[in-house]
Amino acid sequence: MPPALAQEMLYTIDDIYALPDGERAELIEGKIYMMAPPNRKHQTIARELFSSINTYITSKGGFCEPFFSPFAVFLNKDDKNYVEPDISVICDISKLTDKGCSGAPDWIIEIVSPSSRRMDYYTKLFKYRTAGVREYWIVDPEKDRILVYNFESENTWEYTFSDSVKAGIYEDLYINFPDIARVLNM
Repeated sequence: MPPALAQEMLYTIDDIYALPDGERAELIEGKIYMMAPPNRKHQTIARELFSSINTYITSKGGFCEPFFSPFAVFLNKDDKNYVEPDISVICDISKLTDKGCSGAPDWIIEIVSPSSRRMDYYTKLFKYRTAGVREYWIVDPEKDRILVYNFESENTWEYTFSDSVKAGIYEDLYINFPDIARVLNM
């Protein structure tokens, strides 16, 4: 008789909230993924992106709300999926609670760091697509690449930090990545 296979431990959101102060993690399909603190370049990109998005929404009198990490997103309205995207834009404000967002944001941006590369390019790409996110951007400063996934049209575009990138969920929002590259001295 073959030996019994060890069952992988499945975690819940309660386990995320029970982590010691200062420790951050995400939960996808019951599996915990610890998160390393972001570096300065990562935070600078997040700040510049959030600032551009927030300024645009405010100037248009928009109803969507942008948030930056740490901001809790309960993707499937269950206790097995919890993420903290670098930037989330939620247009259905009924999804917003005091704890975060219950359901898929309309637009998510992840900024790749060495420790998050596999998560951002594979695990989260699949999870965000199946959870109902409309648009997902992977911003990778080390590879000088921005990947834009429009899950509604099933289109994908690739840009660099030399490009101005259009947000698919808006008619006229462009993020000027050369400005971000200048701030970073890239």
